[in-house]
Amino acid sequence: MAKRVIRAYCTVSREAACALAGTPPWELEAEVLAEVYHRTAAARRSGNPPARQEIEHWRKEARDAIIDKWSDQMQDPGAGHRTVLALQPVLRAWIERHRGFLPYRMVQVLTGHGCFGKYLHNIGRESTAGCHHCGSDTDTAQHTLEECPAWAGQRVALTAAIGLDLSLPTVVKTIVDNDTGFDAFKTFCESVMLEKEMAERAREEDPLADPIRRRRTGRRRRAFARNLI
Repeated sequence: MAKRVIRAYCTVSREAACALAGTPPWELEAEVLAEVYHRTAAARRSGNPPARQEIEHWRKEARDAIIDKWSDQMQDPGAGHRTVLALQPVLRAWIERHRGFLPYRMVQVLTGHGCFGKYLHNIGRESTAGCHHCGSDTDTAQHTLEECPAWAGQRVALTAAIGLDLSLPTVVKTIVDNDTGFDAFKTFCESVMLEKEMAERAREEDPLADPIRRRRTGRRRRAFARNLI
């Protein structure tokens, strides 16, 4: 569900998706429900049915407790390390931020799952992890955000808004605290990722491209899927 909320690639880890969506894992949400249920049941058994406001207070207390527990768990993630570790220090602020919508292309940059050479290589869609735009050996989300000279122009406006430190923890902290920073990051992601996607589409449609690069449709898509089983 969290992946659908943020419109992430299906390969994004559950831990990263939940963190970006600001929704605790279901097992922690279940602890909130259980805590409220047991306190309500105990109060009723004692002959003092709780008022609605008191139940809401218990729910808030339980939720605050599981947010702290979730934050502790995020210090040692099983997957999605780059994303989870960037969000962990500002988890509560991220959950409570008033700008809840995360654009699709921003999610690609935040997760590293998208139109990046390393990701495409990992899923068998590129023969190498290299960057088609600058020739670097490895094209990752962080390379795109911080290093690739092809996006230097777009990066000028971004650094003017959030500073020269484009490490993901700093970017995340800035877009939580600052609407201007959020808008600048959104603009950067939309502009750069759109260009990368268009270039990717052109490579897919090139009849001379490596077969793994070509768009798979119809029978070719089904045949490729069978080879993965």
